[in-house]
Amino acid sequence: MTHQAAIALGQTLRVLAAGPDDPAAAVSADVVIGDHSDLDDLRVAARGSDAFTFDHEQVPTEHLDVLVAEGVNVQPPPTALIYAQDKLRMREKLRSLSIPVPAFAEVTSVADVTDFGSAHGWPVVLKAIRGGYDGRGVWMLDDADQARETVEQQLAAGVPLLVEQKVDMARELSAMVARSPFGQGATWPVVETVQRRGQCAVAIAPAPGLSDDTAADAEHLALRIASELGVVGVMAVELFETPTGRLLVNELAMRPHNSGHWSMDGARTSQFEQHLRAVLDYPLGDCAPLAPVTVMANVLGAPTAPTMSMDERVHHLFARMPDAKVHLYGKGERADRKIGHVNVLGAASGSANDAEYVAAVRERAERAAHWLSHAEWTDGWDHHDG
Repeated sequence: MTHQAAIALGQTLRVLAAGPDDPAAAVSADVVIGDHSDLDDLRVAARGSDAFTFDHEQVPTEHLDVLVAEGVNVQPPPTALIYAQDKLRMREKLRSLSIPVPAFAEVTSVADVTDFGSAHGWPVVLKAIRGGYDGRGVWMLDDADQARETVEQQLAAGVPLLVEQKVDMARELSAMVARSPFGQGATWPVVETVQRRGQCAVAIAPAPGLSDDTAADAEHLALRIASELGVVGVMAVELFETPTGRLLVNELAMRPHNSGHWSMDGARTSQFEQHLRAVLDYPLGDCAPLAPVTVMANVLGAPTAPTMSMDERVHHLFARMPDAKVHLYGKGERADRKIGHVNVLGAASGSANDAEYVAAVRERAERAAHWLSHAEWTDGWDHHDG
C-alpha cells in the first residue's frame, strides 16, 4: 500500500523481504531478499536510498544506530523508534513527560506480579516488553496462581516482561498523526477501534459520540508525543477511553497502522502517502475526511478457507455492493490472519453522532469483510437468487 502511494509521488521503493512471495515483494521491481535482523541485509537494502523506513518495529535498534552512523537517513530515527519497540521504555518515558498511562512495573520475578496485583487489584495484564502485537505477547492474569504459572514460563523462555493495571475502559481509540523532520504536524480524526480476540477488527472514523474537546485532547496528546520523541513519519497512538472520559496511552506504532487504513478512501491524504511525504520532508497533506463516517473492516481469515475463489468472492461483492472499496494483501488464507480490508463511506447526509447511521455503515463494512473471508452473507442473502 505504501508502494501504491509512492507511484503517485514519482518515487520508487526498494523492499527488504523475507522471500519473493511476500506481498510487498510481489509489487516492487527492486527487492532485496534478506532478514530484517541481519545488519548486512539492512545495509544492502539501505544503500543509495533517500530514506529508510519501516512497516513494522522489529528491526534491532543497534543495527539502525549503525546505519545512522554510516549516513543512512533512517526515519523515524532509532532514538524515537525505540519507544515503539520497547513497551517498558515507552511507559517510563511517557510517565516522565506526565502523559497518562496505566500503572505498570517491570517484571523480573513472580513476586513483582503478585505484589503488583495485591497493590492494584486483580486481574492484571502481563505483556512482553518487545515483539507482541495483535494480542500476541499479552496475558490476562486473574490471580496469583495464574500469575505464577505464566510468569515462570515466560521468564524461563527469556521473555522480558512488564505488568500493568487492567484499565476499566469504555472503548479503545486511536489518534493517528504525522510529523516531518521540519517539525510540521498533521492529524486525522480520532477513530474508535473494535478488538476481537486481541486483534483489531473494525475502525470507525471519526469515533462516534466523541466530544469535540476529547477529540482535540487526543489529537494534541498524539502531536505532543510525536514532538517529544522526535518521530518522523506517521504514528498511531492507541488509547483507552475510560467511562469518565479520561484518556490513557496504551501503545505506540511508528508506521502506517491498521487503525489508519480507512484513510486510503476516506481522507484527502492517506496515511501511506502522508508517511512518504513525512520521511521525504515534503509538506504534509490535508487529512480532512471525505465522508461523515468511514468504516474499515478487516478481512480476517476464516477457520477453514472457502472453496470459492477470492476472485469470485470479489466479483459477487462488487455486484451487490459497488461502493465497497476492497484492499487485498496477496496473503495466503488462514484462520484470523489479516488478508485485506474493506472501506465503506457513509452518505454525505449522515452524522457521526447519529448512532443508527453509524451502525448502518458499520454493518455494511462488516458484512462485506465477512463475505470476503467466509463466502457467507451475514444477512442470509443468496448471491444466486438475490
